[in-house]
Amino acid sequence: METFLVGGSVRDGLLGLPVVDRDWVVVGATPQQMLDLGFRAVGRDFPVFLHPVTHEEHALARTERKSGPGYRGFVVQASPDVTLAEDLARRDLTINAIARDGAGTLIDPHHGVRDIQARVLRHVSDAFAEDPVRILRLARFAARFTDFTVAPETLALARGMVDAGEVDALVAERVWQELAKGLSEREPSRMFQVLRDCGALAKVLPEVDCLFGVPQPVAHHPEIDTGVHVMMAIDLAAREQAPLPVRFALLVHDLGKGTTPPAEWPRHVAHEQRGVPLVDALCRRLRVPSECHDLARLVARFHTDVHRALELRPATVLKVIEGSDGMRRPERFLQMLQACEFDARGRLGLASLPYPQRARMQAALEAARGIDAGAIARTSERDRIADEVRRARLAAVAAAIGSDRPG
Repeated sequence: METFLVGGSVRDGLLGLPVVDRDWVVVGATPQQMLDLGFRAVGRDFPVFLHPVTHEEHALARTERKSGPGYRGFVVQASPDVTLAEDLARRDLTINAIARDGAGTLIDPHHGVRDIQARVLRHVSDAFAEDPVRILRLARFAARFTDFTVAPETLALARGMVDAGEVDALVAERVWQELAKGLSEREPSRMFQVLRDCGALAKVLPEVDCLFGVPQPVAHHPEIDTGVHVMMAIDLAAREQAPLPVRFALLVHDLGKGTTPPAEWPRHVAHEQRGVPLVDALCRRLRVPSECHDLARLVARFHTDVHRALELRPATVLKVIEGSDGMRRPERFLQMLQACEFDARGRLGLASLPYPQRARMQAALEAARGIDAGAIARTSERDRIADEVRRARLAAVAAAIGSDRPG
């Protein structure tokens, strides 16, 4: 029985990055031997165990054989006869197929160290083509390691997988899992560029893919292309360490522009309203968590209103606050404002653009929420309470944003 450090922990150590989690592969052991040593079994699809002291994952060396379409179509063999070399050969990228033994010696049969030095993402073998999730992982690593390029032969292999229909077998949970991780990386746009380059984006996110090539008015969007703008916005959000819901909202905030008839380009009248059902459909299809879904639909619906905040009357400002449920969900409302700011600044040459609309809308929210509805209820007739509360909120918003015409 031998134990080797493998995968991301070895890779990140070689890159000089912090090693957060350490994964181990165990050669020459049976599940019962692991249990006898005090390990706790946690693997559902193959034997994975938690160390009794460190709680680090230890997986038995295994091989995989393709038995059907998609990422679930595999027969996994884990036995004492499986070698380290066989285990490493089943991995996706060469930079993830490096092991380190107890003496610190690297085992690198697929030249992962060389590819780390050359900053290349390259598949280990043609077995890469058997699992469509690996396309998503490849794209995600491109977003994480921003100075790496994808090997041409790996991109060609991924393109062949798309043409063969392998991507069609992806299940919603895995698509969302990898998408969420990619959006959380340093430069999310690189994930979508890789997916576009191999044709996978049109399969997994056709609503986003169709935004590329759709023009916008140059006066507001010097970058012109809607898809390019969306990528600039999510990268800006990543640089400023915005949370995942904000990044996802930016990814889908302009979906309505993809439905504008070409004859109406570059204007996109009412794209906000048209975008909401598209956001809803995408989120249902990928089973996006409600935290991300809810914010995304609000940003899609209200981002133009927020952009116009400096010219809106107090009554309209209050309408936006109420329409986005800001009175009950102020934290989400503030995330919406954050997304709107990145939308405004995620444009060619405008990354440093001031965005006073955010402070104005935030001040309006605080003023409206500062009204004591209970106190008004105690001094008003029952059928007039709602009107009195709204009148007080409107006056407070008008005062907060410096307007003398609340209506």
